[in-house]
Amino acid sequence: MQRILVLILFFANTLFSYTQSDHLTAFSDPARLWGDGIERVIEEAYRQYFITRIIDGRIMNIRLPFAENHERSVLLNQSWEFFRGGKAGPEVLWPIIEEILDSKDFAEYIAALSSGRERVFIFDIPGQTWSYSTDLFDIARMKAGSYRGLPHRPYVLTSGKGALESDVYNYLYCIGHIGIDCSGFVWHILTYIGRQGGIDLGRILSSAIGVPRGADPAYYVGTSFFNSRSNQIIAVDDEISNLRPADIILFRDEKGAMAHSAIIQSIDLQKGIIRYIQSTDEAPLLERGAHESYIYFNPANLSISLKDPSLRWTQRRFAPFPGEKDSPFSDDGERYRAYSEYGGGRVVRIRVLVPIIEQINLR
Repeated sequence: MQRILVLILFFANTLFSYTQSDHLTAFSDPARLWGDGIERVIEEAYRQYFITRIIDGRIMNIRLPFAENHERSVLLNQSWEFFRGGKAGPEVLWPIIEEILDSKDFAEYIAALSSGRERVFIFDIPGQTWSYSTDLFDIARMKAGSYRGLPHRPYVLTSGKGALESDVYNYLYCIGHIGIDCSGFVWHILTYIGRQGGIDLGRILSSAIGVPRGADPAYYVGTSFFNSRSNQIIAVDDEISNLRPADIILFRDEKGAMAHSAIIQSIDLQKGIIRYIQSTDEAPLLERGAHESYIYFNPANLSISLKDPSLRWTQRRFAPFPGEKDSPFSDDGERYRAYSEYGGGRVVRIRVLVPIIEQINLR
């Protein structure tokens, strides 16, 4: 009788576990919120940029860092490369990041963050090493806003009360040299869309991009291609009524070239919300890397341009490390409208994906 009772309890617990698992799977399914169209596909691709890990006894949501090549080496005679130039996708990067998070050096770094004492961590990016100072004068200077770091040697003040998600990001970025840049992020979202429609976007666009035979197109795609005159690029009038999910938002630099790209995930014409996703480190500490951003508009006026200052862009822009020089723009909207002498920002879409997206939306 006792054996039978044990078996009943075992099968009941197993069934309960499966039921719980099914409920969790259903709850986390992007279709639950985004339906079965292109918004769901883009969300599926976006979620690949996150993993959950227990680090220092805390459950952390780790996002793929931003990758920045050469911009921080302005004071050096040498430069350094992020892994595969910041163009590798999440399927390649996560196994490497897992190895980094399991390394002895990372464990020592986490232990140093949990010492119970305030410390100033110093990251030597080209040397891929870290150190720290417990000098009270160094700590006081950081608290007073007197930043001593350099582009290739960021300084970070820590509390000694344990690791935060931002500390993990700092290690992966500075020591791991691993992440994905803005155009690499957009490209991998686009190629994921293509695969859902049964096409290899890289193969189809390799000639337009100028990819050498046998090379990976991801390494040759940048904002310059998205801004090119290729017949595969469709210029989109940036009035809200013209925008579609998978459209690419481009931001200029002071010389008029396109310096940053993001991709629209959804447009809610009833509520007046555009959700777009991007990879950048000019963001709040916990959003550096891959993150979502929003634009709020009046649903009664769909003819308004993204350049209209009445739109509310919620994505704030901050220095990658506290103490560094702030971004010249307070938010993404200000950046999109900037450099009007060159036309400001623009929106484009990939021609070959238009029928694929239509096909996905009809499923």
